[in-house]
Amino acid sequence: MDFLLNNLLSPLFLLTFYAFPVLSHLFSPIDNYLINCGSTAPTTTVDNRHFVGDLAGKHSHLFSSSRSVSVQNDNPLPGVPPIYHTARVFRSPAKYAFPVRHSGTHMVRLHFHVFNTSNLELGRSQFHVLVNGYVVLSHFSSINENNPRILEYLIWVDAEKLVIVFVPNNKGSNFAFVNAIEVISASQDLVPDTAQYVNLSSRKMENFDGLSKQAMEVVYRVNVGGAKVTPFNDSLWRTWIPDDDFFRSSVVGSEKLYFGGRIKYHVGGVSREVAPDNVYNSARLIRSKNSSVPSVNMTWVFTVDEGYKYLVRLHFCDIASVSLGLLYFNVYVNGYLAYEDLDLSYITNSLASPFYADFVVDMDGSIGALSVSVGPSKNSIPHAIDGILNGVEVMKLNNSHSSLDGEVCADFVLKSWSRGNTRILISLVAAVCIVLSLSIVIRRRMIGCRESVTWSRLPVNLSDDNVKMGNI
Repeated sequence: MDFLLNNLLSPLFLLTFYAFPVLSHLFSPIDNYLINCGSTAPTTTVDNRHFVGDLAGKHSHLFSSSRSVSVQNDNPLPGVPPIYHTARVFRSPAKYAFPVRHSGTHMVRLHFHVFNTSNLELGRSQFHVLVNGYVVLSHFSSINENNPRILEYLIWVDAEKLVIVFVPNNKGSNFAFVNAIEVISASQDLVPDTAQYVNLSSRKMENFDGLSKQAMEVVYRVNVGGAKVTPFNDSLWRTWIPDDDFFRSSVVGSEKLYFGGRIKYHVGGVSREVAPDNVYNSARLIRSKNSSVPSVNMTWVFTVDEGYKYLVRLHFCDIASVSLGLLYFNVYVNGYLAYEDLDLSYITNSLASPFYADFVVDMDGSIGALSVSVGPSKNSIPHAIDGILNGVEVMKLNNSHSSLDGEVCADFVLKSWSRGNTRILISLVAAVCIVLSLSIVIRRRMIGCRESVTWSRLPVNLSDDNVKMGNI
């Protein structure tokens, strides 16, 4: 396949993935907002991170709403972090506006956890959420009362503020809620501007430009072959889940591996902000144990929504080979050969050195399942490693309506709220008019009834004789 050779020789590819040693560093985001919604507490600590109440003095200016209340869970479940003990509830559109000091990709995390109060059931809420003009949630309802739900988005920001708007659904419960919000400026190397587009119709690989300007929803973040990675062990406070629920291959021909050595990060390539050590020091691999190369692929399958493009980021790190130049394998996305004869030694010039590859795939007309596979190539070597994968990320890209959830744009959502309230106002006015009309009709009928009663006036010109005759 000519694709690999062409891309390996292209300046863009070399610029993105070429490697040199670099010292590790601790990432400190320029914009870092951790908001505990509905809380007056100045600080609430979770995973060694300090969330500030949106009613506390420091961040109270970020929030604006004409109809909102804060609620508290008086009987929280054991082990639930304290940021889920409170929530802010909105009866009308409300927004949080975060000043942005650094333009670029920002991570937005919305925290939801349902609980009941004496007069409100958060599980009955239904609402929309907009982030800087993108619809990230439409008709959203969170009904899981046991486990908090965290939704993460990557949003490019080149304005002075990042604005999150909550819009209750007129046809539902008429209220929205949120427990906590994170807005964090990402490292500059987290989302490059170009990826490889898997064009299934033309059967060709093409450049997908403008990737960094897309809004994305993180759908899956998977640590292949390893354990769960918690925010405490990730420099960008992400969660990586084990791959067992997505792995579809037989255990025969593949194995898990944990590496106890040092992961070697490189300038111009992968940093710890792209993925942490705990992702790259574990893997699933295919190992040739005799003179033949096994004819087997490892496959992972992810359920996704149809009608969107997805960024598929695959993380690789050769933590299994005994020397350079022994690992060659193929990479498949949705059954298409996306990378042929991948040679990590050529790219990193080092063992235990991370590398990632980005592919964009269109899920229009699909069956709602996205697959990733790795397996031996024609250059694979017996008695060596013939395939490896360390991590997978799947991110949904916004559609033509600037939406990550549905076929309507942000303006339509806001206008629908206005029209819905206008209809309510018109209905109330109409009801008042009907009541007034009925009262007028009833009043006129009552007056008419009184005027229809027969009566005679006393004569005023009676003569004395008539008077006397009346007295007889």
